[in-house]
Amino acid sequence: MKKTVSFNKNINFKGPIAQINSISLEHEIFNQKGEYISGNFIVSGDYKVTSESMHLDSFKYDLPFNINVDKKYNIDSASIDISDFYYEVINDNVLSVDIELTIDEIKEKTIEEEIMEDTTLDEKTIEPLEADTEEERCVEDEKKDFSIFNNSYEDENYVTYKIHIMTENDTVESVINDYGVKRELLEDYNDLNNIKLGDKIIIPSDEN
Repeated sequence: MKKTVSFNKNINFKGPIAQINSISLEHEIFNQKGEYISGNFIVSGDYKVTSESMHLDSFKYDLPFNINVDKKYNIDSASIDISDFYYEVINDNVLSVDIELTIDEIKEKTIEEEIMEDTTLDEKTIEPLEADTEEERCVEDEKKDFSIFNNSYEDENYVTYKIHIMTENDTVESVINDYGVKRELLEDYNDLNNIKLGDKIIIPSDEN
C-alpha cells in the first residue's frame, strides 16, 4: 500500500528575497515505529537580497513534521521518500514550500499482531519538536498531524536522496560540482539531456 502526504510550510526570512539562486531539499526520519512517523525536512540554498546584488546569502531551515498512522498498519519497514517539491516567494520575505512525501510498502497488521501489541505495549507520546536556533524559529508551522487511514528501508542515515530545483544560474556541471556526485550516477536518476529551468533533479546519496 502507498500513501502520499502533502505539506505546506512558510519560512520567514530576516530580510527581503529578490531571487532564489539555488534551493534543495533533504529529509531525515526520527521515528518510524508504532503509530507515528516524525522527522525533519531540510531546505537549503542561497538567494539575492536585491536583483542587482552580486552577493549571495545562504539559508538553511529545518521543518519538523509528524504523521499519525492508524494502528492497524505496520510502517516499520515502509519506504519514505520525497516525491515532489516546489516553492514560491510571497510577500517579498516569505518562502512558501510545498512538499509531497510518499510512504510505500505500508502493510496491514494481522489480527495476531494487533492482539500482541495491545497486550504488550504501553502508549507512547512524542514530545513537540522545539526549534534550537533563531533561524529555525522563523519557520511558521501549524503543527498539524497527518493521518494515514485506508488508502525504506531504514538505515542509520535515513536520507535517501536530495532534490535540487534548477535555477537560471544552474548547469548540469554546476550541480555535479556542488553536490560532489558522479555524472554517471546522476544519469541513472535523471534525463540530463533535457534539463530546463524549474526541473527537479534527484541527487543520490553518497551511499547509493
